[in-house]
Amino acid sequence: MTDQVLWEGRVGASWAQEWRRTDRSFNGLTDTILGAARAASFTRALDIGCGAGEISLALAREHTRAEITGIDVSKRLIDVARNRGVRLPNLQFATDDAAGWSPDAWQPDLLISRHGVMFFANPVDAFANLAAQAAEDARLIFSCFRSPSENPWAQRVRELLPADPSPVGDPYAAGPFAFADPAYVESTLARSGWTDVVIEPADFAYIAGAGENALDDAVSYFQRIGPAAAAAAELPDTDREAFAGRLRAFLRNYQDGELVAMKGAAWLVRARKG
Repeated sequence: MTDQVLWEGRVGASWAQEWRRTDRSFNGLTDTILGAARAASFTRALDIGCGAGEISLALAREHTRAEITGIDVSKRLIDVARNRGVRLPNLQFATDDAAGWSPDAWQPDLLISRHGVMFFANPVDAFANLAAQAAEDARLIFSCFRSPSENPWAQRVRELLPADPSPVGDPYAAGPFAFADPAYVESTLARSGWTDVVIEPADFAYIAGAGENALDDAVSYFQRIGPAAAAAAELPDTDREAFAGRLRAFLRNYQDGELVAMKGAAWLVRARKG
């Protein structure tokens, strides 16, 4: 099953239900991305793989004279985003795939994404299409995860499963860590019409749980969202309960009062249309 099919189906449904907690987990990184967007003015912005709309909403609120469009392959996520942005006249959302996105005479001069570009089946073609649709000298800004080993919320949590459910495959295959190698990212963008590529590390606090019952919140969250969620859901009851116990013990190491936070390691990528 392809990543796009998953986002259009089960995964998209889970993220649509959990948008508040997923937005919370990326709050620190969101501020970094928005800060990069402020580095120059823009009139039209495209949010690629916008999910439940957090980046689009923030851009529309802050840049009231700019037109903002968010696209995502998941209709459920777009429905959530539209509901959140109903009072913002400069904001619109569409269910669409950036790889084939083709607007009518609407050329963005800012293309932005928070972890929405690593799922392209053919990233060179997808970025080339985006470059073809963008205005001259348009800016591209996106975040993508660094290696799993630098993101304990991913690798360490997955290791708590009874067995790794998937064999080691193509490290560049579509998925959350497809862009972990910065040389591959730079090459991909250069081949698809983007220049002046700058790739910088962006560390942030990955918030897994919060509140009076922060640990319960984090255990629940990782069984709904993340690299172990789908595999955990398929476990027999006894194994799933054992996994939840190991997960709770592991996450307790990252609890500080009413917060469970782990290291998140990403790249902030910036480029211009060539």
